[in-house]
Amino acid sequence: MSLGSVDDVLGGLDDVVDRAIADQDARGYFAVLYRKVTATVKEGIASGFFDDAERMERLDVLFAQRYFDAIAAQDRGDAPTDSWAVAFAAGRRWRPLVLQHLLVGINAHINLDLGIAAARCSPGAELAGLRRDFDRINAVLAAMVASLQRDLTRISPWLGLLDRVGGRSADHVVRFSIVTARAGAWRFATELVATPEEAWEAAIADRDRAVARIGDRVLRPGARISTALLLIRLREQGDLAANLRWLREAPGPSFDEITAAVTRPSLQP
Repeated sequence: MSLGSVDDVLGGLDDVVDRAIADQDARGYFAVLYRKVTATVKEGIASGFFDDAERMERLDVLFAQRYFDAIAAQDRGDAPTDSWAVAFAAGRRWRPLVLQHLLVGINAHINLDLGIAAARCSPGAELAGLRRDFDRINAVLAAMVASLQRDLTRISPWLGLLDRVGGRSADHVVRFSIVTARAGAWRFATELVATPEEAWEAAIADRDRAVARIGDRVLRPGARISTALLLIRLREQGDLAANLRWLREAPGPSFDEITAAVTRPSLQP
C-alpha cells in the first residue's frame, strides 16, 4: 500500500479496523487509536496548529507507511520488524489486555518508526527545525490515549487493580510510556541523521531489537503484575468486535483540549 496523503492514511486505517472487526483481530485496537490520532493531525494541519503543514503531512505519511508495511508483511507471511512482530503476536493470544495491545503498538510505532520517519522527513541539519512539531504530534497522541483510557473502563472494569498491585495507575503507566518513547524516538532520529545512510540498516536493526525487548516486557512483566493482569483480563469484555466498535465510535477530546494540552507540562512521568 503506497500512501500519498493524510487522507490515504485515514482510508487505510479504516480498512484495517473494518477487517479487524470482521476477523476478530486484536490488531484493530492500536488501529482505532491511530485512526483517531491521524484524524486530529489532519485537523491540526488544516488549522495551522503545526509550524509547517506540508512537512507535517509528509512526516505523517512516512510514519504511517512503516505501519502499513508491517501489516502487509505480516499478512503475506513475511517477517515485519521485530518490534511489530512482538505486537502482532500478542494479537493472536488471549491473555494480553486491551491496554497491553495499545502499549505494544505505541512501543513499536513511536520507539522505532517515528525516529526513522523524522530522520527521513527532515534529514541532516533540517531535523532541529522539526522538534516543535515532533513534540506536538506526540502531545496529540498523549491526549488521545488519555481519552481512550477513560473508554477502556467500560471494557476493563478492573483496570484500577493496577494501582493496588503495581503502585502506578494505568494512566501513569501510559503517560510514562509515551514520554519515554517520545524522548527515545527523538534521540534515535538525531543519531540517524548523524549516521552515514549506508549504515542506517544496521542502526535500525539494532534499535529494532532493543524496542522488541521493551515490547516483551510490556507483555510479560513480573509475576506479581502478571497475576493482577490476569484478574483484570478475566473481567474484560470478551467480544472483540463489539469492543472495537465501541472504541471507534467513542468521542475523543476536542481539538481545543488537545491544543491546550500542548502548553501543559503534565506529560512528565
